Amino acid sequence: MKYTKLGNSDLNVSRICMGCMGFGDASNGQHSWTIDEEHSREIIKRGLDLGVNFYDTAIGYQSGTSEQYVGRALRDFAKRDEVVVATKFLPRTHADIEAGISGQKHIERMINKSLENLGMDYVDLYIYHMWDWNTPIYDILDGLDRIVKAGKARYIGISNCYAWQLAKANALAEKEGFAKFVSVQGHYNLIFREEEREMAMLCAEDNIAMTPYSALASGRLSRLPGETSKRAEEDNYAKFKYDATKEQDEVIIRRVAELAEKHGVSMTEVSLAWLLIKVTSPVVGATKLHHIEGAAKAVDLNLTAEEIAYLEEPYVPHALAGVMAQNKPANKNDKHVWGTGNQKI
Repeated sequence: MKYTKLGNSDLNVSRICMGCMGFGDASNGQHSWTIDEEHSREIIKRGLDLGVNFYDTAIGYQSGTSEQYVGRALRDFAKRDEVVVATKFLPRTHADIEAGISGQKHIERMINKSLENLGMDYVDLYIYHMWDWNTPIYDILDGLDRIVKAGKARYIGISNCYAWQLAKANALAEKEGFAKFVSVQGHYNLIFREEEREMAMLCAEDNIAMTPYSALASGRLSRLPGETSKRAEEDNYAKFKYDATKEQDEVIIRRVAELAEKHGVSMTEVSLAWLLIKVTSPVVGATKLHHIEGAAKAVDLNLTAEEIAYLEEPYVPHALAGVMAQNKPANKNDKHVWGTGNQKI
């Protein structure tokens, strides 16, 4: 395994981050393909053996049971200061808003519950899971800064946002003396490269770590077109993200297979080797041992400039999909302030 600093932090992270959305009690979540605690522990243990020290979960994964499984496994198999644990919080609900719960109070409640689930005193990276158009970003940043100062999170990250949102949020944080976002977790892989329009350049300019999810496009970049899996058959959200561009994406996928055969490696290794050139540490979901084993091997695969160009050449622009397709105010008359009261940037 290889390691690197996570943006403007002192966190030393493995080049592969284990995505833990597939862990948790399926009866408490949206996904029937999630795996139980016994098998989750086996995969986490294998990841640790392979040198993976970076683990990403969220309070929204299977009603917090993913956090519980991850926390128990890491407590049993690793020393706390030798792993980097990231979790995420969701926006306030309409009920929270109607009850008068502020953005700051919401974040405090969320981190306390996540720490309870994880059985930990702090997380290394606390991530704003998706943009909350109903809560001023000042309140979000203030709430996050408070938990950093309280020692409940070492650093903060953001997920599912536009480059302009990240730039303005960090500008406000700098102005107010708040903790700034050190990482961004967006949708980015070989068949969905829209982050290259603006986000990648912002991150390079400001040394913000990119830790993208959907690194293998929900498995599409790890198998030949036509091959399937339980998740592929049942994950309607992934179908929503990728089915509209299936034909054009398959041209790239077949090139991945071609290079995998040439190198004598898996398609996973080729797809992730390409992504590792672009980002700090991709989040790779694992529900089987070979998922994390293939991801770890990708760190050692070097693609030539010609191979990189061959993989990239067929790409055509894609429409925003998934969370980002919905990441906008409900209507053009929505008012969203960046500060509190009359304060704006």
